[in-house]
Amino acid sequence: MRSAILALACVGAAAGSVIGVLRPDVDLFGDTIDMLNQTSSVEQGVPGIAADPRTSRVVEAPVELAQAPVATPPAGTPAAPVEGQSPAAGGEAVVVDESALRYFASKGDKARLEAEIARLRALYPSWTPPRDPLAVPQNADQALERMWQLYSESRYAEVRAAIADRQAREPGWTPPADLLERLALAERRSELVAASDAKKFADVVSLAADAPSLLTCSDVDILWRVAEAFAGTDRRIRARDAYSYILKNCTNQPERIATIQKAAALLDYADMQELLGNEKTLADGTREFESIRDDLARRFVAEGDDDDKLVVGLPYIQRVERLVEREGLASDALLLGWYALRRDDMPTAERWFRKARDIEDTASASQGLALALIDRKAPLEAEAVMYRWYDTSDETKATYLAAVANTLAVEPVVVIASDILQRMATVTLKERDPASGQQFGWYALAFEQPKTAEQWFLSVLNWKPDDEPSAYGLAVSRLRMKDMTGLQAVQALWKGRSERIARVGEPEKRPTVPGLVERTVSPVVGAGAVSATAADEPRVVAYERPVARSEKSARRTVAGCKSTVDPQTLAPAAALSRGWCLMELNRPLEAAASFGVGLRATAEHVRRDAAYGQSLAYIRAGLLKEAAVAATKARQPRERAVELQSAILSDRAVAAFDSGRYRETLLFLDQLAQLRTERQDLMVLRGYAYKSLNRTADARAIFEALAATGQRDAVRALGDMRDQGSRPH
Repeated sequence: MRSAILALACVGAAAGSVIGVLRPDVDLFGDTIDMLNQTSSVEQGVPGIAADPRTSRVVEAPVELAQAPVATPPAGTPAAPVEGQSPAAGGEAVVVDESALRYFASKGDKARLEAEIARLRALYPSWTPPRDPLAVPQNADQALERMWQLYSESRYAEVRAAIADRQAREPGWTPPADLLERLALAERRSELVAASDAKKFADVVSLAADAPSLLTCSDVDILWRVAEAFAGTDRRIRARDAYSYILKNCTNQPERIATIQKAAALLDYADMQELLGNEKTLADGTREFESIRDDLARRFVAEGDDDDKLVVGLPYIQRVERLVEREGLASDALLLGWYALRRDDMPTAERWFRKARDIEDTASASQGLALALIDRKAPLEAEAVMYRWYDTSDETKATYLAAVANTLAVEPVVVIASDILQRMATVTLKERDPASGQQFGWYALAFEQPKTAEQWFLSVLNWKPDDEPSAYGLAVSRLRMKDMTGLQAVQALWKGRSERIARVGEPEKRPTVPGLVERTVSPVVGAGAVSATAADEPRVVAYERPVARSEKSARRTVAGCKSTVDPQTLAPAAALSRGWCLMELNRPLEAAASFGVGLRATAEHVRRDAAYGQSLAYIRAGLLKEAAVAATKARQPRERAVELQSAILSDRAVAAFDSGRYRETLLFLDQLAQLRTERQDLMVLRGYAYKSLNRTADARAIFEALAATGQRDAVRALGDMRDQGSRPH
């Protein structure tokens, strides 16, 4: 049979009497915890309360009572203390309600009888318990005995009905105050549990505030529910305090372990480290939470997978590494792989993803390995890894298409097996992916197949009519096919929107610079890789995308911005995220508009990223003046400022050379050389600028230096100079 009360565990009756003075307007639970902590040392010395709270380990009854009212002494009560009486102030005795004591004695329940004696002695220090508690006679009041029995069985409505029925039959009868208070508290506990089960967390907190005597170690389940309610109402610190109270005051070992497990499901890594600081060393020298530390390590590393700013302690990382070696679970290797990838530690990420894939080839393992391979400039292997899984989710699909785009953009161009090329093309057409389709166009041009290239660029423009790079590719393809009517149609359509499309087909104003390479961002997911195309093909600047604070994973897809949205309807932060998404889809003009909205933000970091992104977008679109202006709209870190200035100077040098302004070309290249080491393709450009200015000695010196490194364009340039009879002065 379930008892009428719980044994008073860590807090006990003395704590209950302190909680009882809690004002209704106090800050919920925080003040309660403070008061409980202030009384914990007092409880240790309360006579009759077990020093080891484990005596209440088995919790059966539904409530915990931490205080009981003092009954009003009847007239004529003797002053001397006797069994069942306690002297009050002024020498008068107070009658102690021993009905619960008699009930437990009648049932022979020694454990609960001792707990009740402890409670009464705490409330009435001068009270003398019966010499032989088990010899206390059974309650003579059988009706009251029945009420206690109903109460112990949690049949509270029937207790109320029995009380009302007896009061109706016996108008002068008054139920024991102890029973009424216990009944009210039990009902309040039932309400709190029901609210908790229904996830009505605000109600849970309110009910707990009205019944603080429920918040004791003898009913840890209620403390857990209140902690969950705090977490569910965005009061994380209070939730942590609730769990911390249990660990600091309660000693039941299984409940302490369960507390850590429950807290780990709701609190973040930092809060959990604070709670784990309460861990105790057991008698055998082991740590009390050792049995769950493997699961905790997995949880913490997983949390690091979702938050690239979180630095998980090395012991947790090492523990998961040992788990991989000991248990051989692919899931553990994946945790380590994603953790490393989120921190751009690609070699480590690749190692763990390979390990996971060796154990079990899954979409997640293949995707992670593919991302690491793309970063390592091995996109063809990434394509092979991902093909089986590409249609599993939007994320795997985006990763596969990134591998396709990067494979096609490899410099120097590689011959891809026909079966692989066919499956890449099939997926690109099925998914209508502009980035991969555009790269197919340039790939066809590289193999002198302008008709095939034209078809690819037309397909992309059918999917995305405002894709300027594909329109430019279409113009170049038609020029190579000598389809001047088709070229003029493209130029008419893009008149006023793209200067470089307008210039396609103009007579060359400079000598051909074989193999002039211009760096371009490939539309990869998180890889930051670049592709290289010939001088008459799209120029795009490599960039490092700032990680948006709302991003939860390195596995984010770029599919979220394929639809057309007016950026003016977006909040600045949302517009910033959309701008980066559009950049990854190679839609720079749309991206520039989104970044423009991002510049309206009040947060400095959002404005800084928006200015950076808009400048890059204009560079990619060939609008250098606009790019220079955008770069000044927010102060940038030195690395970014150098990157933007270098990109703008590089483009200006190429544009000046295209226009035959060779002295300006050298001026821009000299300015660029002050910022960073000059790339080989730009050194070739410098050599041709010298040659065009009849500075053949300077030109030869550059070409010879580059040819010594095996640079093919420089070797070719030297051969041309010999054929023309050029000699240094």
